[in-house]
Amino acid sequence: MKNILLTLFILVSCGTFLIAQRPSVISPEVHPDNSVTFRFSARNAKSVSLDTEILPKPVEMAKDSSTGVWSITIPPVKPDIYPYSFLVDGIEVNDPNNTYLFANEGFKHSLVDIKGDKPLVHSLQNVPHGKITYCSYQTAQDRTGTLLIYTPPGFDANGKTKYPVLYLIHGGSDTEETWTKVGKANLIADNLIAEGKMKPMIIVMPYANTGLMMQSAFGTDMINKIIPYVESNYPVLTDRNNRAITGFSVGGGATLNIGLMNLDKFAYVCAYAPYVQTPEFRANFGNWNPDVAAYNSQLKKLSIYVGESDQYIEIVNSAVKLFKEKGLNLETMYVPGGHTWMNCKLFLATTLPQLFK
Repeated sequence: MKNILLTLFILVSCGTFLIAQRPSVISPEVHPDNSVTFRFSARNAKSVSLDTEILPKPVEMAKDSSTGVWSITIPPVKPDIYPYSFLVDGIEVNDPNNTYLFANEGFKHSLVDIKGDKPLVHSLQNVPHGKITYCSYQTAQDRTGTLLIYTPPGFDANGKTKYPVLYLIHGGSDTEETWTKVGKANLIADNLIAEGKMKPMIIVMPYANTGLMMQSAFGTDMINKIIPYVESNYPVLTDRNNRAITGFSVGGGATLNIGLMNLDKFAYVCAYAPYVQTPEFRANFGNWNPDVAAYNSQLKKLSIYVGESDQYIEIVNSAVKLFKEKGLNLETMYVPGGHTWMNCKLFLATTLPQLFK
């Protein structure tokens, strides 16, 4: 018995010693001037770099040989939410000391929130808040599809008020959670509603990763499954003038495919940095001869927004050229920056007040 107790004492003591020896790591650390220190513990790593959309390229971090902690402090940053990751001996990893993660199936990024002196449009503010509900539906392929559904402050499922609906599509390899966890769509809506700048609406955020070669499958689900599900389970207005569709990147391409090929369903079609080099887009618009008068009279808003340094700017401009040459009333907006969720928040905050007027 004494031997057992002695063994347990030694094990506990060793564990306590090891915990005590592990360096305490705070990362990221945002300083009062909005400079940021990033840290990563990797005693045996040969190199660690910070990769973030704050900076134009990855930068090497410095190692404290006594602790094995690598760190770097970058100059003051413009307030926003930024993704970042670490490259540890060339392998991308997220920040193990930060639970604020980028919802994505393809890469491993963490997020750092740089707050301003005044609340930003996506900030959590002291205003009435809507709710987010996770829902499921049966896809055309007999799979379980997922939706995040935002309902505005004061929403009553059994009340008399019926709401317009925005269908909001994420980018490629993102998920149904990206528009809320990264794009802060719910908080943007809360704040704009509180300011009286946008009409209260329901926002539906579906999981849309069917692959570039199978975008038409998601489009079929949108028309035949998702919209009927929403209209059967929520008090919504069901005419085309009270439906909008918006998306980013691959979701922006899907927005154009679904919205413009279903003019009877949507009066608002808004694409953010749309990726249109897909079989579906070529099939829909390669030899497209639209009834321009019908499109221009029925579309209350057709827009394409993109960053001036977006990696897909030439692809986006090809779509802009196509629609303008066809004679469609297309609104465009070019802003500084690239193919980023920082721009997505700006695009959404610009779009929401223009819907359902």
